[in-house]
Amino acid sequence: MKILSILDKYIIKKFLGTYIFSIILIISISVVFDINERLDKFLSNNAPLKAIIFDYYMNFVPYYTNLFSALFVFIAVIFFTSKLADNSEVIAMLSNGMSFKRLMKPYMISAGIIAVGSFILSSFIIPPANETRIKFQNKYIKDKSVDYASRIQMQVDKGVILYIERFDNKTRLGYNLSLDKFEGKELKSRLVASRIEYDTAYHWVLNNYSIREFHGMKEKITTGTRIDTTLNVIPSDFLVSVNDFEQMSTPKLYSYIQRQKAKGLANVGGVSITQFEIEFHKRFASVFSAFILTIIGASLSARKMKGGMGLNIGIGLGLSVTYIMFQTVSSSFAISGTMPPMLAVWIPNIVFMFIAAYLYSKAPN
Repeated sequence: MKILSILDKYIIKKFLGTYIFSIILIISISVVFDINERLDKFLSNNAPLKAIIFDYYMNFVPYYTNLFSALFVFIAVIFFTSKLADNSEVIAMLSNGMSFKRLMKPYMISAGIIAVGSFILSSFIIPPANETRIKFQNKYIKDKSVDYASRIQMQVDKGVILYIERFDNKTRLGYNLSLDKFEGKELKSRLVASRIEYDTAYHWVLNNYSIREFHGMKEKITTGTRIDTTLNVIPSDFLVSVNDFEQMSTPKLYSYIQRQKAKGLANVGGVSITQFEIEFHKRFASVFSAFILTIIGASLSARKMKGGMGLNIGIGLGLSVTYIMFQTVSSSFAISGTMPPMLAVWIPNIVFMFIAAYLYSKAPN
């Protein structure tokens, strides 16, 4: 028994072919507009042509392709299914005894191929590519790197609270440090230093320091000009930019979130850790969105309508824009703290899953 029939292969070929064609078309237009917008920056900053092509645009294309993958899936399904329905091919399939459920098999296989590919790209391939792209942007377009932080406070170990008034990553120097050690709610020691310098691998150098140790009613004070110490913190823990999560693989992103939560950090340098959690959950939610939007697109466009293909495409684009807006709005609720990040990311999928179920029940059989 064949796993895939000739008809299955035909639909898969049409689905993936239309998906790839829509990507090439839309991304090509996007690249042209981006070149037009950034050309002055490239010329004024003397960006090498090789770097523009290979460091920026070769990494620009996969990033934006994957970012709007769900939209491309939806457009592809709506477009080629509407064409099948317009040519009465769907009616022919169903009149020959094929159920709509059976017709969805090649659609789901195609959606699965795209979903798995998208997850691999977003989790392991695009993050290092983004690192190269963002370095290029910071050098030749607009520098958005973060090299300075102030009023840093975090838990670096159990019962150990670190505070640095300001830190400059270019000089690797921080000023006015305090390190408090607690046992329960009782302060056991406090170290203060006028200057702190980051060396390598959690190694720090403290200058002009004093240590106060508390033993009941007694107090011991130790002072010095220099002391080497190891702290469970590195500058990247508190020097965070808005696009840092784009440069992390999924395992690295998960580890980073857990490490920041352990340090008690909810907001670093104006960037909420919630944004990192949203990105983490989006990478998994996008896998399921491919299937949901495929069901909606196929169910909506399988019926031959009076308005023809144009009406189906119009409705499809309206739904896809609504989905993207829904994602944006729900994410903003998570950032503001009114909704857990995981729920905010999955709500659009949950709502559209019900829409998919309704449209599927109304699809022709």
